[in-house]
Amino acid sequence: MSYPTLAVVAASSYLMGSIPFGYILVRLFQGIDVRSIGSGNIGATNVARTGGKKLAIVTLLLDAFKGWLPVFLVLHIPCVHKGSVTELHTLATLAALAAVLGHMFPVWLGFKGGKGVATGLGVFLALAPLAVLIAVALFAVVVAFTRYVSLGSIVAAAAFPVALWWLERDAFPPAALALCAAVALLVIVRHHQNIGRLLAGTESRFGARKA
Repeated sequence: MSYPTLAVVAASSYLMGSIPFGYILVRLFQGIDVRSIGSGNIGATNVARTGGKKLAIVTLLLDAFKGWLPVFLVLHIPCVHKGSVTELHTLATLAALAAVLGHMFPVWLGFKGGKGVATGLGVFLALAPLAVLIAVALFAVVVAFTRYVSLGSIVAAAAFPVALWWLERDAFPPAALALCAAVALLVIVRHHQNIGRLLAGTESRFGARKA
C-alpha cells in the first residue's frame, strides 16, 4: 500500500464520518442546538431527548450509513486498492477507524462529537456482518436484563473484535485486527462518563421515568 492511498482513504473516511447528522437534523427541523440538550451529545440517544424520536431514528441510520459507506467503498471499488486480500482488509479497517474518529471529533463542530456507537456499527457491518450479529445479540441480552443501553453498547463494542478474531482471523491480518480493536476501545473510552455512573449506580435505565 502506498502512503498516498493510505492518506486519501484516511482523510476521505474521516470527512464522511464527521458529518454531524444529529446536529443538522435537529437544527433544521426543530431550530435548536442538540448540544444544548441533555448530555450535549450529537448522537441518536440525545436527539431523542429533544422529543424528536423520528429524528433520532433517522440520525441512527445516517450515522451508521456514514460509517458503512467508506469501508464498503474500499472493499468494493477496484481502483482503490489492487493488493492482496489481507492488505485490502487492513486498508478497510483504517477507513473504519478514520470514520469513527470523524464522528467523535468532527472538524465542523470544534472536534466535539458523539460516542461512535452507530458509526461503529456501520463500519463493523461493512467489515464483518456475522461478527456484528454476535455483538448485537449481546447488546440485546444486556439491555434486556439490565435496561442499561450504555452497558449494552460497551459490551457489544468489546465483543466485536473478539468475535472477528474468532470467526475471520485468517482473513484479517494482525494489523487489521488491531485497528478493529482500536475502534472498539475508542467507543468504550467515549463512554467513560457512563462507566462512572454505572459504577456509582446513578446511570439512567432505558424506559425509566425521570423525576
